[in-house]
Amino acid sequence: MEKHIVLALTIVLCHFALSSAIAGTATYYTPPYTPSSCYGYDNMGTMIAAASDTIWDNRAACGRNYRVTCTGPTNSGDLHPCTGASVVVKIVDYCPSGCRGTIDLSQEAFSAIAHLGAGKIKINYVRV
Repeated sequence: MEKHIVLALTIVLCHFALSSAIAGTATYYTPPYTPSSCYGYDNMGTMIAAASDTIWDNRAACGRNYRVTCTGPTNSGDLHPCTGASVVVKIVDYCPSGCRGTIDLSQEAFSAIAHLGAGKIKINYVRV
């Protein structure tokens, strides 16, 4: 009986973790990463991103961390762009209106989850 309860709880928790992810798209930008809208000339490293209007929230997104996972291609140029990894990035900048993705990852963060040649990918992201 106890094994069944543990199994049921595990299934519920996994379902919750998967269902809380939000679908979107990601692009990338290249150095230099400063100045940024959130931190000016302070260097925040390379696992960073710029938020589009979708998650910018009038600057409230500054400093938020998101786990981003590539889920597939957005074009026929690279049919299998994903590396299978996820990356956690910190929002340090704003990707202005007209931004091509939900989140604009640093080149280093993008390359951790997808081939750079893809340029734009489908993603799931969740705030962590």
